[in-house]
Amino acid sequence: MARDLDQVKAASTLVATDDEHDPEGATIAFDRAQLTAVLDQARRRVAELDDALGRVSDGTYGTCTQCGEPIAAERLVARPAAATCIACASSPVN
Repeated sequence: MARDLDQVKAASTLVATDDEHDPEGATIAFDRAQLTAVLDQARRRVAELDDALGRVSDGTYGTCTQCGEPIAAERLVARPAAATCIACASSPVN
């Protein structure tokens, strides 16, 4: 994805800078924004998984980082990187 984003950025230098009036400019701007968002989301997901692996290593995986109660097994199956129980995740403070 990072390579794709680099290619889109490089392509944007080959077209007119007036995205509003250049049909290719609008497409490249959209592609750039979409790839940036997807890449950011993927990086956040990797960071969440790295944090979960750290909790596995230190023996706290499956324990809510906010209230200290166990995280339901069903939640961990659905979201292996979950750091909070359902009650804390649903709390308006989050």
